[in-house]
Amino acid sequence: MEELAAQGLRRHYELVFRYVRRRTRSKSDAEDITQEVFADAAASLGREAMLTERQTLAWLFTVAQRRLIDETRRQTRRGDPTELPLDLAPTPQSEYGPGVAGEIAHALRELPEPQRRVVVMKVFDGRSFAEIGELLGITEAAAKMRCVRGLESVRSMLRREGIQP
Repeated sequence: MEELAAQGLRRHYELVFRYVRRRTRSKSDAEDITQEVFADAAASLGREAMLTERQTLAWLFTVAQRRLIDETRRQTRRGDPTELPLDLAPTPQSEYGPGVAGEIAHALRELPEPQRRVVVMKVFDGRSFAEIGELLGITEAAAKMRCVRGLESVRSMLRREGIQP
């Protein structure tokens, strides 16, 4: 059982590394933080082994976010203030509850497959439109259009459920 969980963690390494890399100043900082994330994951392997693959990835991103915040705090204490990345800046308590994530997942599942694939690759994997186009065998412009239309559909579905941005 733990071996299966370990294989799942290895599959997610690249995604987590790219997520962290986009939020750090250097590749070595990203490697260090990603290593911390997976060290935490390995230490918790027994407790987290029952998670689905999607839950595991979400958990890893949450741990990564916390490590990024910790690193920003360490840099600030050392007198190396850096501008906080936008998504790490303190924000007021969100008015969205845990149900919103479920509604977003539902809205994504309702998208036509071509749009869903592009939206997931762009939003969750952080891929460029050129890379998405290459992977799917479509033009960069087509990838952009599918993403725009998919996100518009998701917004529309969320509004129908009473969730406003």
